[in-house]
Amino acid sequence: MLPPGSIGSPLSTHVARKMLPRTLEPEAMDTLEEAVDYDRMDHREVNRLFAADALAALQSAKLLAAGAACHALDLGTGTAQIPIELVSQARAARMSDGLVIAAVDLSAEMLVVAKQNVAAAGMADVVRLERLDAKMLPYPDERFQAVLSNSIVHHIPAPEEALAEAVRVTAPGGLLFFRDLLRPADDSEVERLVELYTVGASADQKQLFRQSLHAALNLAEIRSIVAGLGFNPADVQATSDRHWTWSSVKR
Repeated sequence: MLPPGSIGSPLSTHVARKMLPRTLEPEAMDTLEEAVDYDRMDHREVNRLFAADALAALQSAKLLAAGAACHALDLGTGTAQIPIELVSQARAARMSDGLVIAAVDLSAEMLVVAKQNVAAAGMADVVRLERLDAKMLPYPDERFQAVLSNSIVHHIPAPEEALAEAVRVTAPGGLLFFRDLLRPADDSEVERLVELYTVGASADQKQLFRQSLHAALNLAEIRSIVAGLGFNPADVQATSDRHWTWSSVKR
């Protein structure tokens, strides 16, 4: 007899049934109103942490150096808050004046707002926006020193397609740095996170976050994808009560 909790045991089968299934949401926001509403949500602390952690990983991989160019790709840039924060922090810390980011998104409406944000930040020369599908990138193999993304994975029905493209366009020695939401185990945990992290948000914004949690991957799912791409699944870690992070250097 298998011990309780072992794969294939009655207990594990019962627990598996209790796990919250993944429920997909639209891959791209279709209206300007949705994009503006998203942009108005308070992502400042999450974005600050992502940028700080991504820059630390870039430094650890020796991809940021004075006078050296670092060409990075930001997948699912949304309204470009992430690349703006990355460049701002890099400049403030004098890490590199050569950080140039191709910021791409599937949503034309998101990019309308992104263009306004990039112009307001005075970064049109280093944050270059383009409408592209992350699952079918037009770039040649090994084009970028880094491929970064904050919260694209939960939007994609088959995330392994976009992640395989990310690996393809990353140069040897380059960094893959992805962070996304972590799907909770049950509805009660979803509601706890919604109430905790959307204080002061509108009902529509709360619902957007709720849907995103339902559409996210759990840790086992993203580790399985990463292993299938030839990377160490242990490179994926839960980095908050609602996020996982994958950080690997391509060999």
